[in-house]
Amino acid sequence: MTTLQEILAGPGGAPEAPEGPRPQAGGRRAVRLLRPSRGPAGAVVALAASVVLSGLAAGAVALLTGSSSALAVYGGLAAGPGALSWSDPVVLGAALGVVAVGAALVAVAVVPGRPRLVPLETGDPLAVIGLTRSGLRRTLRAAAESVDGVGRARVRLGRGGVEVLVVAETDGTGRLLRRVGAEVGDRLAALGAVCGDEVVVRLRGRGI
Repeated sequence: MTTLQEILAGPGGAPEAPEGPRPQAGGRRAVRLLRPSRGPAGAVVALAASVVLSGLAAGAVALLTGSSSALAVYGGLAAGPGALSWSDPVVLGAALGVVAVGAALVAVAVVPGRPRLVPLETGDPLAVIGLTRSGLRRTLRAAAESVDGVGRARVRLGRGGVEVLVVAETDGTGRLLRRVGAEVGDRLAALGAVCGDEVVVRLRGRGI
């Protein structure tokens, strides 16, 4: 197993410093902007709350005006669900369900979503560009499979970096891993993809 830092370090052991400053702030801004919005969940909750509150308001107005249909509905509710006590299992189950739904909505609102796109660093701080995760995986897989001796490769994008699993002959394992890591690292650097700082290459022999 080798990492991008080991590849960049070379025989001297100290990694070479990249030329020019890396726009980390721009990458963090792109990650934040490309996170999925909570618009659909908010629209569903707002619609449900609007329907329920509108029905309650209409019922209250109907009761105040002495509507016979509203009185009949109110009487049925009072004789049915309204006759249940707080210690009834049905009431407790409904209360727990409402609490669970509320906790889930709070979690959806607080926990940030996973970006659908991988941010790409640009020289313009006002420009935000993203690449689909599947597209980035295909690009990196093609880069890994372009190395001589690699039969096929599989790429996984994690929070800390990129993991590449290559299937090849077991001869020259160290040189093969270094070449694959260098090729994938160069492709990442060319794209400017913000997906972690580590490239891990794992080898799987054809006979394994």
